[in-house]
Amino acid sequence: MKNEDELIRIFTGSEVSAMLLKEELEQAGIPAMTQNDYQSGLMAGFGGGTPSSVDVYINESDMEKAEPVIDDFMKKNG
Repeated sequence: MKNEDELIRIFTGSEVSAMLLKEELEQAGIPAMTQNDYQSGLMAGFGGGTPSSVDVYINESDMEKAEPVIDDFMKKNG
């Protein structure tokens, strides 16, 4: 059985782009989170990930609501 609140990655890009998309999603009432493996690795004392790759995640149950926001963001910034 699939969990409807499973986190799904919807975007990978620069930290600036990821933060802009996260802000747009949250303004539309869609909770979002970012993950920066490179920064997390540095804080833990080892390198990992790519400096320019930050992921944006949302709940799978929010995907239908998020699609127009993501599409608009990609048209403006893609």
